Amino acid sequence: MGQEELMNTAEDVADQFLRVTKQYLPHLARLCLISTFLEDGIRMWFQWNEQRDYIEATWSCGYFLATCFVLLNLLGQLGGCVLILSRNFVQYACFGLFGIIALQTVAYSILWDLKFLMRNLALGGGLLLLLAESRSEGKSMFAGVPSMGESSPKQYMQLGGRVLLVLMFMTLLHFDSNFFSILQNMVGTALIILVAIGFKTKLAALTLVIWLLAINVYFNAFWTIPAYKPMHDFLKYDFFQTTSVIGGLLLVVALGPGGVSMDEKKKEWSSVIYQGAQWRPHDEIEPSPPRVQHYSAAAALLRSSFTELQQHLPGTHTLISAVKTDRNPPLPL
Repeated sequence: MGQEELMNTAEDVADQFLRVTKQYLPHLARLCLISTFLEDGIRMWFQWNEQRDYIEATWSCGYFLATCFVLLNLLGQLGGCVLILSRNFVQYACFGLFGIIALQTVAYSILWDLKFLMRNLALGGGLLLLLAESRSEGKSMFAGVPSMGESSPKQYMQLGGRVLLVLMFMTLLHFDSNFFSILQNMVGTALIILVAIGFKTKLAALTLVIWLLAINVYFNAFWTIPAYKPMHDFLKYDFFQTTSVIGGLLLVVALGPGGVSMDEKKKEWSSVIYQGAQWRPHDEIEPSPPRVQHYSAAAALLRSSFTELQQHLPGTHTLISAVKTDRNPPLPL
């Protein structure tokens, strides 16, 4: 089996998976995406005193401000999760969770830890995709004039979300000299580049979901560590953050890469090439309204010109009659 046949087979399998899970995949993606916020909000409740004491000792902000910080994290995360799952005020919930990410990045000194910073940015990318999904396309400024997809904020949010999601995989790269690590880095890098530029996006994102799910279950198995050990909380935090990135990738699989991607550009180029290569009479297709106006104007100009010719050359009567019987003469597209 050649490389092209193998790729076509993989795409057919991915398309079949999407057809079967079309109704459930977006809901599963949203649940996975908010899982880290849900877990962290619950942890704030059960570890209220520990979290408050840590913030008070680290920032010397006093008992009241430390309590307000924990309360804000608890209500902000649990409230945002409820709104997203119920599909109410999703945009406000996403902005609130963006604020929680920024607040925790500063409060827990994540800003100076590159690995955790990249994972938080990847989590923000997932929220950006969720925000793009909930955002309706803006209406055109002029009636009857379609808005350009390339200038839509939704398309750029999808692009930004895809680019930020790949930061998670950059934290998983291992610069070892053994063959397995080199192969894993090469395949992983190729897949994250495909997702970032939007080429074969659904297949690449689905492959990354499977790969990341296997890594997450194997390396972040917090349930195998006793709850009283610090490693338990550390692995649990990593597990749910990775699950949220999986949710963002599932949104890419379910909704596509958006307008700013090579997949969409390839469709546009294929359409232009197809239309340029085809020639069909005018009455066999239904052109867009601007073309109808152009053809009608061209036909009227031709009839007017032939009428003037008839006045000087009486022999053109037959040609004029043929033009008048076809109100929209066949013109190439």
